[in-house]
Amino acid sequence: MQVLDNIDKAPVPAYVAPGALGIKSWAEEDRPREKLMAKGRAALSDAELIAILLGSGTVKLSAVDVAKLMLQGVGNDLNELARQSVKQLCRHPGIGEAKAISVVAALELGRRRKEADAPARTTITCSRDIYNLVRPSLMDLSHEEFWVILLNRANVVMRKVAVSQGGVAGTVADPKMIFKEALEQLASSIILVHNHPSGNRQPSAADLALTKKLRQAGDFLDLPVLDHLIYTDRGYYSFADEGVL
Repeated sequence: MQVLDNIDKAPVPAYVAPGALGIKSWAEEDRPREKLMAKGRAALSDAELIAILLGSGTVKLSAVDVAKLMLQGVGNDLNELARQSVKQLCRHPGIGEAKAISVVAALELGRRRKEADAPARTTITCSRDIYNLVRPSLMDLSHEEFWVILLNRANVVMRKVAVSQGGVAGTVADPKMIFKEALEQLASSIILVHNHPSGNRQPSAADLALTKKLRQAGDFLDLPVLDHLIYTDRGYYSFADEGVL
């Protein structure tokens, strides 16, 4: 069976229906993968999303056409599609075992996400909230780690990211990596955190210089640095609380 990746290299048979040409022959903005990248996942139809999972169609049918036939077979009901077995999906033209497994796995992930309890969302209102948030990750460490907390406009934690690990005496924090994470996640502000395994809460000269550098970079990128917390198991130092930031 010839797949779509090669269809645009071969003469188009006279019996190929309009719209059944290979996806590579479509306008770039109409191709499912390119459309997702350019317009976001919400812009794609169910058939286009399934076509991305399939990857290719047949000589006569594009991946989107194959996906449409799959949906038509279940009355365009995604819940019914999720009930289909691999064997049942393989009855559709252009669907082999590997493609059927990909669809089943994707729909199972969707089901598990739906069933999972929504994780509690943490809102940062003070330095103690930051300390409590990072304590499970930094408690009892014998080496230094540098973390960045990404926040939305309501100061709700989007995620916390370990940027670097070091030794007992220090770690290197790369500003490019810190702001790369924040920009990719469309964060509105960030909080910096690193630990002092020695238990000394006071910032070093290097800590002060780095904080100043990152605050200036954040101001330039419209990604304000709200605080920098030095964590120890017995307490913390907040640059914002101390008026150093």
